[in-house]
Amino acid sequence: MNKLLPDRSKQNNFFICDITDTFKDDMSSMEHPIFSLNKAIDTRVLRYERNNVVIEVSPSVKGLATIYDKDILLYLASALVNAKNNNEAISKAVKFSAYDYLAATNKSFGGTQYQVFKDGLERLAGTRIQTNIKTNSVEITSNFGLIESFTIIKENSKSKAIAVEVVLSDWFYNSILGNEVLTIHRDYFRLRKPTERRLYELARKHCGNQPSWKIKLSTIQEKLGITSQLKQFRFNMRSIISDNHLPEYNIQMENDVVTFTRKQSPKPISNYQFSKITKEDKVDKPSPIRKKDSDMPILDEYALARRRFGDAAVIPEEYVELLKSQGRW
Repeated sequence: MNKLLPDRSKQNNFFICDITDTFKDDMSSMEHPIFSLNKAIDTRVLRYERNNVVIEVSPSVKGLATIYDKDILLYLASALVNAKNNNEAISKAVKFSAYDYLAATNKSFGGTQYQVFKDGLERLAGTRIQTNIKTNSVEITSNFGLIESFTIIKENSKSKAIAVEVVLSDWFYNSILGNEVLTIHRDYFRLRKPTERRLYELARKHCGNQPSWKIKLSTIQEKLGITSQLKQFRFNMRSIISDNHLPEYNIQMENDVVTFTRKQSPKPISNYQFSKITKEDKVDKPSPIRKKDSDMPILDEYALARRRFGDAAVIPEEYVELLKSQGRW
């Protein structure tokens, strides 16, 4: 059986950054196959076309950016959204330490991790995307890298990276400005299989907090960008279903229809004492970026509710209705 990566949150100092409970993922790359799922160097040119969206991804000399390289973008998106929600100024250029990134994304510090981190930055900068995906309600058809550039600062030629600056692409940065991101579970970073990570992204985007979501197996294969025969993909899906490692969601498959369902709360709802939840309840502060007449999706109430009722919980309808009445859901 495939095992989850160890949870390093106790040995990694999770007080270094205030984003570890509210990691953000951009909705465009959650929906479309932009990142390679291969662990080996992938030099293919990927092309994906569905519902008037066309994506062509070309590799760098070091191959396509992988789903593991995406961890860097998840970390940066989370840091920017956190700063934005605290009314701090943000920009495309983000400075951070490699140590903080490794700690926050459940990485170890030994071996070749810093070299893997550097290689990931090179693939992100070198991988080119041509797409007409809309971000921030603007349709952009252009060719760009996932990041524009990066700078690594070392104390000397033999030392590890101590400071990093990444300049994000307009396309990715626009998704943050447009609030086109969703909160993901931190155990995403414990998933070993690339396919598991992509399946979680699809479940989080489409199932969300609904009881269930159904999709054809062939459509999932297309959204994942997997080109193997359907029977091989079906076999791999059965293995993933058996392992049952996805945070927040269970998976079932019958007659080549895949159903994602929310995992149930380990505690009965009665233990949450809903009688104490009132319109004057001030436990969970609403996001400062919210406006009453705004059409923007709420970014943080889902994460706040999940912390309140438990990571594996189905958020109770009474609580959701309360937040809706306050314009917070």
